[in-house]
Amino acid sequence: MQHNSSKPSSAYLQSYEALRDMILNGTLAQGSKLIEEKLAADLNVSRTPIRESIRKLEQEGLVVNKRVVKLSQTDLRNTFELRKLLEGHAAQCAATYLSEQELIALERCVDIGRSGTLDEIMAANKSFHEIIMGASNNSLMIDLFERMQSVIFLFRHTVVYYHRPFLIDEHQQICEAIRAHDGNKAEQLMKEHLQADLEFCLHLIR
Repeated sequence: MQHNSSKPSSAYLQSYEALRDMILNGTLAQGSKLIEEKLAADLNVSRTPIRESIRKLEQEGLVVNKRVVKLSQTDLRNTFELRKLLEGHAAQCAATYLSEQELIALERCVDIGRSGTLDEIMAANKSFHEIIMGASNNSLMIDLFERMQSVIFLFRHTVVYYHRPFLIDEHQQICEAIRAHDGNKAEQLMKEHLQADLEFCLHLIR
């Protein structure tokens, strides 16, 4: 009995992860309608775990009214304004608090950004921002940042996939300011970096 009752949960988890990944990697495009019957057939599950997965994705902000979220210019601006506040402060903290081991990890992210595959660059980009965010040592700020990750991923995929100019150069400059313990410069560079991301994304959706 216990084994049988675990099946719906397993099917739900697999369906949720599959749909989330399809949204985040662009397989399911922004604005596309999620049709339960088709998704159930594609993923070889019943409609129940698909329906539960869609409900979960709606809670995360990736689905609205059974459509993949289509982020507006206002959504973009609001998200990046919040990111500049959070990550700008974190970059300033990083210049004081990052350990040598964390600095080396940050520099490794920059190296991967120059020579890695798309997936490797995406992972390195994520790690770069997470390492710096962790330096804030503020659990509330880190939690808010983590809850934004699904939407941030959509933007990150855009700037990496479409090869935004100077993206990795900016990472390197931020890293160098942090290593030099120049908190004010690190904060300013991070805010300028995120503003450039915003302008690039806005240009693509106009």
